[in-house]
Amino acid sequence: MKYMLLIAGDESAAEHAEDGCGGWSEEMTARGVIRGGGGLRPPAEATTVRVRDDQVLLTDGPFAESKEQIGGFCLIECADLDEAIEIAAKHPAAGYGTIEIRPLWPQ
Repeated sequence: MKYMLLIAGDESAAEHAEDGCGGWSEEMTARGVIRGGGGLRPPAEATTVRVRDDQVLLTDGPFAESKEQIGGFCLIECADLDEAIEIAAKHPAAGYGTIEIRPLWPQ
């Protein structure tokens, strides 16, 4: 089963991002569960696209106004949700931010 780990944090999370993943990426690569991922530029650099009444509406910055914003993502493939939770809990960002686990639709 494939899952997307959406890694979020508040503005202070940016200082942790420079520390990397503390060996998490190497461990998960060795386990063969990583299928992709990456860090995102700051929310202030986002562009939000919406289409309403056939008009393309652009907004600078993130659409959601919240204290926590998505700062990165990992695509993993593992046996089940229990394993996805175990993988997410080992990620350093779980200690200072949040990680949302979302299953992908089957292809």
